[in-house]
Amino acid sequence: MRNNRAMAVVPHRIAVLAVDQVVGLDLGTPSQVFGTARAEDGTSLYRVDTCTSGGLPVRSTAGFRVLPDHGLELVEAADTVVVPGIHGGSPLIDGTVDPAVAAALRAAHERGARIMSICTGAFVLAAAGLLDGRRATTHWAYANQFRRLHPHIELDPDVLFIDDGVLTSAGVAAGLDLCLHVIRTDHGSAVANWSARRCVVPPWRDGGQAQYIEHPIPRATGTGTAATREWARQRLHEPVALRDLAAHAQMSVRTFTRRFRSETGLSPAQWLLQQRTDHARLLLETTDLAVDQIARHAGFGTAAALRQHFHHRVGVAPSAYRRAFHRNC
Repeated sequence: MRNNRAMAVVPHRIAVLAVDQVVGLDLGTPSQVFGTARAEDGTSLYRVDTCTSGGLPVRSTAGFRVLPDHGLELVEAADTVVVPGIHGGSPLIDGTVDPAVAAALRAAHERGARIMSICTGAFVLAAAGLLDGRRATTHWAYANQFRRLHPHIELDPDVLFIDDGVLTSAGVAAGLDLCLHVIRTDHGSAVANWSARRCVVPPWRDGGQAQYIEHPIPRATGTGTAATREWARQRLHEPVALRDLAAHAQMSVRTFTRRFRSETGLSPAQWLLQQRTDHARLLLETTDLAVDQIARHAGFGTAAALRQHFHHRVGVAPSAYRRAFHRNC
């Protein structure tokens, strides 16, 4: 008989390290996203707590003070440490950092804890010396300032997040993408997708996607394309042409294309390719199907086509992705 107690999930401990002038949204992002991740039995997979140097209150950019329950001792025990963004006017964005914070971050990194930042939190990691010789990103608006202060760090301000041993993300909503990337890395697509649904955000935006992208917000309407998108998702294994989508929505091709882009920010072809890639990723993670079978199930037709599109969107070959993320690997 199995020992159910021995099989219990021990939550991954996350310390959110807040410094003065912490950005309110960035501060709440880790607890919101990681807090939705659950095992099959409903057990929380992460425990998220906030700490500051000395356990002292710090100011946020949203007009409130953060009253933490922990000091830097939490960083010493955490499996992952997240540094949220700080306001652009903060003196911390001058290339310096509280020596106690820097020492705690370096010690955590040296013992193998995962270190990550959201937005301008990268300035804190850089000042602590954790980004030396690495690729990193931050909010595009502070890229020039970052380069002036840290010319030895390879900054790429044109992506959503970078995972180069230490993880950094771009501004604001990119922190959501980075947290979902971590959940996907730790527990696979099914758990990450569920967390994304709970947070009402896209389950996957490739880290290499450009930061500055406009996505129009559609007006509420009963004549949109949502039903057709769901119809298409159920037929990813079949050829689905633009005229088929428009016919299902009972619109002309021109009207459908315009409305589809206004609601999704993508053309129908781009969206369909994204859905096929996401489905292929899920099959690579959760099944033992051969690559050519997955190509047919996801609607790519051939293994060669799947490899081409998958590598372009995800950055690795399907076989490499399976080795990294398959549930039995």
